Order: sequence, then structure tokens, then C-alpha cells
Amino acid sequence: MSNRILERRKREFLGESFQLESWEQLQPLFENLKSREVNSLTELEKWLKDRSELESYLSENMAWRYIKMTCDTASEDNQKAYQFFVQEIAPKMAVYSDELNKKALGLASEYDLKGGGYDIMLRGLRKSVEIFREANIELDTKIQIKQTEYQALTGAMTVNINGEEMTMPKAATLLQAVKRESREEAWHKISERRYAEKDKLDEIFNELRDLRHQEALNADFANFRDYMFAAMGRFDYTPADCVAFHDAIAATVVPIVDELAKERKGKLAYEQLRPWDLKVDIEGRPALKPFKSGSELLDKTEVCFEKIDPKLSEYIKIMRAMGHFDVESRKGKAPGGYNYPLEEIGVPFIFMNATDSVRDLVTMVHEGGHAIHSFEVKSYPINAFRNPTMEVAELASMSMELISMEHWDVFFENEAELKRAKREHLEDILGALPWIATVDKFQHWIYENPTHSINERKEAWTRINTEFSDKVTDWSGFEHYKAYIWQRQLHIYEVPFYYIEYGMAQLGAISVWKNYKQNPEKGLEGYLNALKLGYTKTIGEIYAAAGIKFDFSKAYISELMDFVKSELAALKA
Repeated sequence: MSNRILERRKREFLGESFQLESWEQLQPLFENLKSREVNSLTELEKWLKDRSELESYLSENMAWRYIKMTCDTASEDNQKAYQFFVQEIAPKMAVYSDELNKKALGLASEYDLKGGGYDIMLRGLRKSVEIFREANIELDTKIQIKQTEYQALTGAMTVNINGEEMTMPKAATLLQAVKRESREEAWHKISERRYAEKDKLDEIFNELRDLRHQEALNADFANFRDYMFAAMGRFDYTPADCVAFHDAIAATVVPIVDELAKERKGKLAYEQLRPWDLKVDIEGRPALKPFKSGSELLDKTEVCFEKIDPKLSEYIKIMRAMGHFDVESRKGKAPGGYNYPLEEIGVPFIFMNATDSVRDLVTMVHEGGHAIHSFEVKSYPINAFRNPTMEVAELASMSMELISMEHWDVFFENEAELKRAKREHLEDILGALPWIATVDKFQHWIYENPTHSINERKEAWTRINTEFSDKVTDWSGFEHYKAYIWQRQLHIYEVPFYYIEYGMAQLGAISVWKNYKQNPEKGLEGYLNALKLGYTKTIGEIYAAAGIKFDFSKAYISELMDFVKSELAALKA
């Protein structure tokens, strides 16, 4: 056996041969934890490890069902396997989890369990107990099933261009075509294909919104936004801080995006800058092709990570040896990309829809950053310590985008192409921050107005989107498409309110990159120090370990934007 095929830690509680086939197998294990006598701090720590072992097994079992379903959305067997867990296992687990949370809190108080990450874990357990309602178990099941409808609908979308049936990610690469007519054709076909499903997607979302609002009411919250802040464990910032983030992005980043759009229009020498003109190279050069195949993308990622730290490259090699990648785009595959932590083995799985673009390169190193995080925390004995808040998880991934950029010569031997790729990525970051603010502000509106009509939602989206969009791009005649582009954002359907984390982490990532450029050894050390903490400290403490601030004030964002602008200017020189 290859030394890169890692083995999971030994199962001391479940037994080595345990395989989930029914709830009846699981219930005795939960009953054991529920009824076991605990008479000392040592016994409490053993109880917590046994619970962690059970939850880690179930997390990984669920993960593989989700991975297989997203790799082949057309497979009925994969759908059924996933739905079995969602409908038959998860609801029963939820009841026991609440009882075990209460038991853990009581025992922690009795035996003075503290330090070593336990304080962070216990505050999360207290919040979980506070918001748990048995009536929400059935709603959670309905929500997860409804979300699979969105995945199946969007995963099946294809368009026919030049006689070829293409997935949506592949068709999107044509938006970089030098020939304007080719871009326009691709843009129209993509937009029309999405628009054709708008009513079904509206219907799915209305059902999700109503189910989520009922969850919030059941838990005695005024709205789903407030409920989710509690459910997501947002202890370190508030909805008011999110509003401050929105305002700061509008004030400091949108003007830069406007400048870039004006520059683009001027360079292209078009009378109007249209939506299909936003991805093409402004010098009229063909789209950059950093790799030709999924295997080449992985090969080059290994070398890129090797240049940062050989340990990071080894992580990718382990994942490849274990078959923990599915990276190429194909029909029937769910959209998007993710790194799914596998709690037992500790070696995550990366899923994405790569074609051959710079965007795909960025996705790989982004998910690679998540993977590094999984490896760095895999030795923690308690699963709660291995699962940081998303503001930290996304710091890991977004920082790796920028750190790795210093070694993209692996993907671009030509220096002019290398500079161009870096510029494109920095411009994408500048464009992403307003989009993040748009999506987050839109979700705040959605759930603060839970009885809104489809027309009211469309008007709210248009108003909010306009606030964060450049004033140069001309959408005349295509406003009907623009009113529905929110439907392409899977987070709104599948992981509500999980989006502003990208913005907060992006600011942190720019700071990490700044440190790395000034002193690569010290900058990387700070980055890895933060990751190694897992979720044993507050967000602010973890960011401080990286040598950066958890801050989204106008002054701080303005300072970071000045740095990005200076880097852009240097790349254009």
C-alpha cells in the first residue's frame, strides 16, 4: 500500500466493522451516550471523544452520499442514498444531539471543563440548545429535499453552441472569446437557458423561504436572518456589522470597479460596454489557458504548492492517491465547486467543474486552501475543534489564492501572461466584493420581508444590485435577465446567509498576502498558525495568530484597497 493512502484513526466506540444500513444500528450508540454515567473529568473527556467518533463517522457517511450525488445528479441510486440519510437518519440524530448537548453542558459545569478549545465548543452547544425545537426537524428534512431539486434543475442545464451541447461552466468560457459575436451568442444562450427556468426556480425558492421563516418562528425568532445568526454561531459580529460592511464596500470598492469598467470600455473602444464584454481581455488577446486537462491542473497545483512549502504539495499528492478529486466539467454534474471535509479519515474531497480557465485555476487553489486546513486540524480528537467558523475557513482558501499567485509561473511560463493572469485575478477580487455585499444585503431583505411577492423580490434585487454595480455596463434590452441573475447563486438556495464570510475573509486574505509578500517565511508561518487553531479560539484571536485584523471598517478596507491598487499598477507597468 502506498504511504500516501492514509488510514482513519481506530474506532474505539463504534467498532472497526461498523457500517450504516439502518437507524436501528445507530440508536444503541446514541442511547449509550445518553445514559452513560460520567463520574470524573477523565470520564467526561472519554465521553466527548466517543461522541466525536460517532459524529465524525456520520458526518463522513453523509459526505460521501452528497459527493456521489453531486458527481452524478442523474443517478437515482445516488439521490436515494442521500435522501435516505436526510429522511431516515438525520431527523432522529437531531433529537439525540439536543439531549447530548444538554448532558454535555451539565457535565462541563459539574467537572469544570474549560480551556483547550472547550470554551469555544461550549458556547456553541449553549446556543444550539437555546434554539433547538423538535418541530424544526421535519422542516429541515423538507428543506434539504427541496434543495436537491435546485441541484438537479441547475445541474441538467446545457446549451447548444456551434453544434455542441455544452455544460453551463464550459459555455461560460466562451465569454472570453476575442470575437464579440461569439461572446454575445454564448451570453444570450446562457442567459436564455437560465431565464427559461426562472418560474420553477422562483417556486422552489418561495417554498424554501416559507419553510425557513417557519423554522425561525418555531424557535421564537422574529425572522430567519436572526435565527441564522444564532444557528451559524455568529458570536463575534452582528447584523449591524454586516450593514457596516455593505456600506464600506459601496464607499470604497464600487468606485474602483467603476474606474476599471471605464478603462475596459475605453480600451475596447466600444460605444456601449455590454454584459458579454466583461470577461474578454481588453487587449484583444485570446483567453489564457493555464492547463489543458484535469490531470494537468492537479500536476501543476502540486508543483505550485511545492514552491510554497513541500508539506502543502504532499497534501495534494495524498488526496490524488486516495481518489479524492473530481475536477472536470461534464453533463449531469452539479454546478460549482467545494472542498468537503471527511471527518474520520481527515483527507478531504475536492469537487469542481474545470474547463481550462484562470477562474478554474483560482477555484483549485481556493479549494486547495480548504484542503490544507483539513489536514492541519485532522489530529484534533474532538470534531468541534476541527470545524472552524466560515469566516476562518474562507480565510484559509482565499489566502491560498493570493499566496499561490506568487508562484503561478508554474502555470504561465510567459511573463506577460503571468502578469495578465495576476491582474485578472485581482480585478476579479475587486469585482467580487461588491457582489458579496449584494448577495448578503439581498438575503437580509428577503428574510426581513418573508411575505414578499415575486415582483417585490425582483424589485428589491434590482435596487440592491444597482447600488453595488458599475455605472458603465449597459444592460439595455436585457433588464429581464438582470432581474434574475440572483438565481445562479447556489448559496441563496442551499446555504442561506453563508456568503458574507467570503467578503470578510477576502479582506483578511489580502492582509495575509501583504504579509507574505513582505516576508514569505513569516507570512506563511502566520497563515499556518491560524489554520492550526481550528476552532479553539475566537475569530479575532485566529486572525491575530495570522498577523492580521478581523475588521471591515471603511478605513481598514480603504487601506487594503490602496494596496491592491498599487499591486495592479505594478503589474501594468
